[in-house]
Amino acid sequence: MNAAPTTTETASPVELDLDARLALVGALMDERLANANIAFEVDTAHIPAAAAIPAVVAPPLVIPGPGPSPYGTPLANTLHRARIRLKTSGWCTGQLRDEQGAACLIGAIRAEAGSRDQADDACAVLLEAIQRDFADADTIPSWNDRQSSPRPALLYLDRAAALAHSRNQ
Repeated sequence: MNAAPTTTETASPVELDLDARLALVGALMDERLANANIAFEVDTAHIPAAAAIPAVVAPPLVIPGPGPSPYGTPLANTLHRARIRLKTSGWCTGQLRDEQGAACLIGAIRAEAGSRDQADDACAVLLEAIQRDFADADTIPSWNDRQSSPRPALLYLDRAAALAHSRNQ
């Protein structure tokens, strides 16, 4: 019997590069995570579902009220309160008040004045304060409607309050 000689060659191990090793480890970890997920589902199947976690509701924003008026005279206090009203409720042009509660200069003064006479006196002082810088301002409504933001209205309410206070009004 003549047998053919057999040669056994041992294959040398293939050296894997980094990407191949990462792919193998990734596949192995995916399998382990899948098995762990199944084990978790089996282990917790008998536990009843917990109630939904209630939404966290933030406490309401507390805005401090305006401090006491720095003025001790009635007209100055009225003008100061009108400024606070414009700042908190909003400012508008073309009307005394709008649907959202914003007011023009005269609307804010009328809302804060104790009487019609006090509102008229406060408007007279405000117009004088405006005309010191804007000589062409004929009326408060016309000047108010020319403004593009509430900043000038607030500024001149401050100036009018200081003017009324300096006159003890």
